Amino acid sequence: MQRVIYTNIRVHLITSFLLVACWLCTISQCESGQPEFIDCSLLVASEYPATWPSAPFPRFQMIHQQTIGPNSAYNIDVLLIDGNTGTQLDVPPHSVARPELNRPKSGKWGLSYTDKIEPWQFGGEACVVDVRDLLDQAAKGVSPLVRRKHVERFERKYRKLRFGDVVLFRSGYSDKYYHPFPEGRRYIADVLDRKSPGYPDPDPDCMDFLATRNVMTLGTDSASMGPLPNLAEPTHYAGLKYGMIWTEGATNLGALPPTGAFYCLLCPKHEGGPYSEGRALAISGGDLPQRLIQACKNKHVIDLSPTLSPKFPMTSPGIGTGNHRQVYLKVDFLYSEYLDMWHHTHLMDSTAGTHLVPPSYALPPDGEKHAYAPEVRGWLEEFENKYGPRGTSTMTTEKVPLNWMSGNLHIVDVRSLVGSTEKKTWPASPEITPEHIQASEKSKGVLKPNDVVLFQTGHLDKHLKPQPEDSGVWSDPLQGKSEGWPAPNTDAIAYLKSKGIRCVATDAPDLGGVDPRSALKTYWMLGKHEMVGVEFLHNVSDIPNKSEAYFLFAPVKIRGCHGGPGRAIVLYKVGH
Repeated sequence: MQRVIYTNIRVHLITSFLLVACWLCTISQCESGQPEFIDCSLLVASEYPATWPSAPFPRFQMIHQQTIGPNSAYNIDVLLIDGNTGTQLDVPPHSVARPELNRPKSGKWGLSYTDKIEPWQFGGEACVVDVRDLLDQAAKGVSPLVRRKHVERFERKYRKLRFGDVVLFRSGYSDKYYHPFPEGRRYIADVLDRKSPGYPDPDPDCMDFLATRNVMTLGTDSASMGPLPNLAEPTHYAGLKYGMIWTEGATNLGALPPTGAFYCLLCPKHEGGPYSEGRALAISGGDLPQRLIQACKNKHVIDLSPTLSPKFPMTSPGIGTGNHRQVYLKVDFLYSEYLDMWHHTHLMDSTAGTHLVPPSYALPPDGEKHAYAPEVRGWLEEFENKYGPRGTSTMTTEKVPLNWMSGNLHIVDVRSLVGSTEKKTWPASPEITPEHIQASEKSKGVLKPNDVVLFQTGHLDKHLKPQPEDSGVWSDPLQGKSEGWPAPNTDAIAYLKSKGIRCVATDAPDLGGVDPRSALKTYWMLGKHEMVGVEFLHNVSDIPNKSEAYFLFAPVKIRGCHGGPGRAIVLYKVGH
């Protein structure tokens, strides 16, 4: 009996110690002010219910066009991706007709496509309206309705909604039902076939009520913001007519506090898009969320992503015939007579426009032998003799932590390097060296761990033009008809790693430059150090001088992708 009592006391003391330790750990984390990045996005893969299942909406496809081996030093993917894929953004032209059509639902917001929405509207303070009590509380094929009373319930418990808030309806629907097939049919298909209850969504009156609170951005963890079977379009128009935008297919909203977190949805910038695939994230804890919330409220946000359009050179033409990347194509598939608009999908290289470069782009997976071409084997020998083993990686896009791709921004202005190479050496790119970075540190302050370093070359600002004047971006530099864009060498990447930098960005087409040998070594160095790149930016000069700037980028969460289209923005505070 005494042994049992002793054991119980011992267990109690150990449990108490662990509870105290956990409490102290929590206190320490709070005091450290470290923000937590929360992924609110669905995984996009062909065996998931990532796309709208009704004909003729196209299914998501990813083609591994090239893998590392004799014919390619890189893993190259091609995407067939519709804007109604995974976690996605809806904008007013989804339901609001263009003004010139002079129809009952025409309005100025009918021109606010995904490439026209002001970037401040993408983010704000997350206000999570808990409607889990509605989940599955309806007949088969019918959506339980989120009404204004549910929003008023939130306001009574927390606070009144206001401009700058992102209202997120949390029902738990995607958390529960977004699974691989065949279970994944429950997410959308079974609802459309009236085999299961619909997903909870707001009714039109709820949208009108939110408009009285000046709320411009919403989100739902349901598959759509439109209640089934007959309120989908009325609810869409009820909100979009005010210029609202919203997230559909969010997930993991339970990880957010009811108020106080920063929420944002970033999406590829498709020309004329009434919707777009995207990446939703939240940031909670520390001072960062309020800093970003205030930037959005004050409309202090700069869009760094060029518009994706078939008229512009969004992907590399390669060196030599037959070595081009998949050109960016818009593919029409369904005509809306009322909107006088084609629904469309896109066929594109995964590195089209603004995109992520994960370590696996240039590194093979562990345990596989890859027979490079003889020339590339020589480059690898040179690299490894100087820097050690190149390394391997399975870190594809969906595995890159969100906080790796965002941070306080340090711009390294290398525009002075333009014109520094001799014509007889072309094709050649001016090299960005550690000395250039150190010179920037002397004038702007030393780099801190987890800063995002952005090389400002001015290349896309100057050369990104529509056909037929589009050769200045890629073709002329690659063919030696003009100088290449400035690009960091391997020593520059190694120096950044030594400073604790995880993300390197550029307003040039890529971080490699026009010389294939130097380019590959730069990507090997990035991959070796588990660093990521964000390429194809512009408008860096629009960021106010002496501002406290924060770089935010997120790619679409595509499983197994070796690139990743996305959107980059900068949120800033003037007068820092």
